[in-house]
Amino acid sequence: MSFHEIRFPANLSFGSVGGPERRTEVVTLANGFEERNTPWEHSRRRYDAGIGMRSLDDVEMLIAFFEARRGQLYAFRWKDWSDYKSGLPSADPAYIDQIIGWGDGVQTEYQLIKTYRSGTDTYARPIQKPVDGTVKMGLKGDPQIEGTQYSVDLTTGVVTFATAPELGAEVTAGYEFDVPVRFDTDRVHTSVASFQAGEAPNVPVVEVRS
Repeated sequence: MSFHEIRFPANLSFGSVGGPERRTEVVTLANGFEERNTPWEHSRRRYDAGIGMRSLDDVEMLIAFFEARRGQLYAFRWKDWSDYKSGLPSADPAYIDQIIGWGDGVQTEYQLIKTYRSGTDTYARPIQKPVDGTVKMGLKGDPQIEGTQYSVDLTTGVVTFATAPELGAEVTAGYEFDVPVRFDTDRVHTSVASFQAGEAPNVPVVEVRS
């Protein structure tokens, strides 16, 4: 996948509209009952980057970013202001936010994940674009030291421990993260007249899978 490790200007993504989507196949049977299935294990997010434009300077910044990515060709990082932390939006990430695995005495690499819960049901989302300097790890309830006890691959979200966590050790993590996305169009339509009249350009952005 062609990816640029650069974030879309966060001040422009603030106020954007978007969120997760699922693909569900619904078949209505002759007796009126339904069968539902999905070919997607993970959700996919879509956003509109044009909503955050507030001035012509913002439009210029958008066009520069769009041109540098060659339209849809190169993917990039996106800050989803509604969902970018391992814990509550009002709290700073803490090393006990998410359980990402259990030690077996052999495994040293663990993928960052965020688990969404509702009732007894859960969904584990792989986190592949953590933000530099925000990842905090814990083992058996104790904080770990980055650079000494573990390292983080910011391009994949894989954490590597210097020593394999012992059998049964709870591996936890806290972090901020970006969403890997690309522009979902090869053209950006802007108009000075329409922008001054309050119309923002439509610039669709879609999540990409690694």
